[in-house]
Amino acid sequence: MKVTVVSRSGKEVIKGGIDLGDSATVADLQEAIHRRSKARKFYPSRQRLTLPIQPGSKERPVVLNFKKSLKDYCDGNLDYLTVVFKDLGSQVSYRTLFFWEYLGPLVLYPIFYYFPVYQYFGYKGERIIHPVQTYALYYWCFHYFKRILETFFVHRFSHATSPLSNVFRNCAYYWSFGSYIAYCVNHPLYTPVSYHQMKIGFGFGLLCQISNFYCHILLRNLRKPDGNGGYQIPRGFLFNIVTCANYTTEIYQLLGFNIATQTVAGYSFLAVATIIMTNWALAKHRRLKKIFDGKDGRPKYPRRWVILPPFL
Repeated sequence: MKVTVVSRSGKEVIKGGIDLGDSATVADLQEAIHRRSKARKFYPSRQRLTLPIQPGSKERPVVLNFKKSLKDYCDGNLDYLTVVFKDLGSQVSYRTLFFWEYLGPLVLYPIFYYFPVYQYFGYKGERIIHPVQTYALYYWCFHYFKRILETFFVHRFSHATSPLSNVFRNCAYYWSFGSYIAYCVNHPLYTPVSYHQMKIGFGFGLLCQISNFYCHILLRNLRKPDGNGGYQIPRGFLFNIVTCANYTTEIYQLLGFNIATQTVAGYSFLAVATIIMTNWALAKHRRLKKIFDGKDGRPKYPRRWVILPPFL
C-alpha cells in the first residue's frame, strides 16, 4: 500500500510517500513517519492524521485511530491512501502534567504557614496562628496529595499525552491561586470564622473529598488498564443523578474549604474553577447524549443533571 502524507496546505510531508504492507495499521504508519521525518522529531503522540476533506466543506475531518487498519480508511482503492498530517507540537504525558500542576500548591502553601514570609511584605508584628489556619493547612495538603496519588494510581487516561504548553498554563493557574489563597489564609491579620462554622466547613469538605475519590474509582472502572474502553454511561453513586459527579464533588469540597476559611482569594478560585468545570461538564453531557441517542440499538442516555443539582 502506498500512503501519501501531506500537510493541510497540500504540501508533501514525506517525500515520495511511504510503502507499507497490506495489513499495516495506523500505528505502523505513524512509526514510519517518525522514522522518515527530519531529526526524527515527529514521534507518534505528536502526530494527528486525518482524511482529506473537500475544499469549502464544513464537515470535521475524520481522525485516524492508531489501532485500526489503514484499509479501514481506504475508499475503494486499497492500494493507495492520502492522509493529512498535523504536528501537535511537543507532548508530555498527562501524569507529568498533573503532577507538576498539583505539586505547586502542595509545596507553596506550607511555606506561608511555616516560614516568616510576611516580613518581606512589610509586616513586622508578632504572628498568632489560629486553629483554623492549622486545619486549613492539613486540609489543603491532604487534597493535593490525594490528587497526586490519584494521578499515578487511579486515573486512566484516554489520551496518552498533552501539549507541553499546557504544563506552563496549568502550573500558572494552580500555583498562582495556591499562593494567593495561602497568603490570605495564613496572613497575621487574618480573622478566623467561628469554631462552629469551621467544623461545618471542613466536615462538609472532607465528606466531599471522600466522595470525589469514590467517583474517580467508578470512572476508572469504565476504562481498561490501557486507558481504552470507549464512551460509557457512568452509573452508581452520584452518577445516577449527575453526569459529572466528579466535578460536582470537586466544587463542593472547595466550597467546604471556603466556608471554613472565608477569604476573597478562596472564593475567587471557587468561582473560576466552577466556570471551567461547568464548561467541561456541559461538553461531556452533550457528547454522551449524542452518542447514546437510543438509535440503532444504542441505549438512550438517562435524564440527569449536568453538574450541580438543581442548578444545571
